Amino acid sequence: MEPPSAHFGEDGARLTYGTYLRLSELLDQQRLETDAHDELLFITIHQVYELWFKQLLHEVEAARDAMFDDRLWWARHLLKRVHEIERILIEQVGVLETMTPQDFLQFRAQLAPASGFQSVQFRELEFISGAKDEAFVQRFRGLTEDERSRLRRRLDEPTLWDAFLAVLRTHDLPAGSDDEVGASLRMAAHDRAEFGDVWELAEALLTHDEMAAGWRARHVTMVERMIGTKTGTGGSSGATYLRSRLDLRYYPSLWELRSWL
Repeated sequence: MEPPSAHFGEDGARLTYGTYLRLSELLDQQRLETDAHDELLFITIHQVYELWFKQLLHEVEAARDAMFDDRLWWARHLLKRVHEIERILIEQVGVLETMTPQDFLQFRAQLAPASGFQSVQFRELEFISGAKDEAFVQRFRGLTEDERSRLRRRLDEPTLWDAFLAVLRTHDLPAGSDDEVGASLRMAAHDRAEFGDVWELAEALLTHDEMAAGWRARHVTMVERMIGTKTGTGGSSGATYLRSRLDLRYYPSLWELRSWL
């Protein structure tokens, strides 16, 4: 019988760090369109964003399912991880801002018609969080069939908010109308001895909402610093469009609750 160490790394030559992480394939995905020095940074940052988006989708799907199963401790644990990842997303903007507008302009023209507006995973995150927008699917014609199918699925499936309403009902808190939801939230807030788990979950959802809002705000100021009021790549209106999204809230009921406490 082989010792356990024979299955790892150089001892067994079966699975190495590089082969497990598929590093040769991963590090071959940064294909530059120009010889501009900062294009590698631009590509790397956005590919890392997409990897984090993939992880976030993995976590919020599991958190949603945990809420439907009334496993609130697990949902809160997963949402805490979501918060930490979202903090990283915000901090990553600072790395991108080490690129000057002049350096960006050296390769920006080569990006058209690509645009961050086209990030399907980001839209999936918005949809599953509660901000479904079928107009995006209709507006963007560059979607592949797989991407369109993924977004359609997100439009049809329950959101985190749907799962939270199910939690309220499971804990005998009415959640049929907006007024009932508001009353149930106030009940949970004022009786944390009885509804502490529900309250903590509501706070975890609010933090997710707050972090998403923080990322949008940080993103738009970065874009304004980089290109001012220029039209964005891909035909978007750039900072003007991004500013129009700053007031987006996934869970307005949780924000309104603050006025009633």
